[in-house]
Amino acid sequence: KDHAHQVLSKVISEVNTGISSDPVINDAIKLFNKKNIDIRVPIELINGVLSDLKSVRIASEDQLLIYCYRVAGTVGLMMSKILDVNDERAYAHAIDLGIAMQLTNICRDVTEDAIMQRRYIPGSMCNNPEPDLLINPNKEIKILISKNLNDLLHMADNYYQSGHDGLCFLPLRARMGMAIAAFLYRHFGVKLKNKNYEFWMGRVFVPKALKLKLTAQILLRSIFDTGFHKYKGQHQVQLHQSLKNLPYANESAL
Repeated sequence: KDHAHQVLSKVISEVNTGISSDPVINDAIKLFNKKNIDIRVPIELINGVLSDLKSVRIASEDQLLIYCYRVAGTVGLMMSKILDVNDERAYAHAIDLGIAMQLTNICRDVTEDAIMQRRYIPGSMCNNPEPDLLINPNKEIKILISKNLNDLLHMADNYYQSGHDGLCFLPLRARMGMAIAAFLYRHFGVKLKNKNYEFWMGRVFVPKALKLKLTAQILLRSIFDTGFHKYKGQHQVQLHQSLKNLPYANESAL
């Protein structure tokens, strides 16, 4: 972990200076320059990865959303730039789709994360249990965490909707791909709900046959969704109230 921390800290320094002897980092810096990617964005991503190198105890919903922004919202931002999306209205929605998918990931992987001494469910929601208590939970923990997962997946739904609202800014092929990916990922939450949030039974999966069915469903739905082809509204500012001073967060919320 100490070595990984040193390596990532060095990467941050090199991205900041725009100079690296590592060919991979050098190529990344060239890409940031070519696609006009604000270097604060990949640096926030690295900060998110750095936070995972230690034991994780998320304290609050604000802290959770900042973490989701760093490890996934930043990816949405960089992908938007790589796909030559230059309409600034798109960026807040790209952040939200990343946040939604990361929230789903956290709900899906409670036990796996706990084994690695990580608890992403905010302590303010679950009375700060240590990760060990989530691996073989007692009845009280099962009930409490199951309710937390319901609340977090409901939160994720708001971010998924915002992410979907911004897909129209993407080129058509990428738009279709992201719509499918988001819909399939969102279904992990549906599966978890259908299993009464029994997180201790292992992570949920979407079988291949169901993936094909869901893919056809979202493609058909998208064809007739006017919002999939043309921007219909504006970003919901309350979704970014936790993201103060982070690149491309909706400034109206700050």
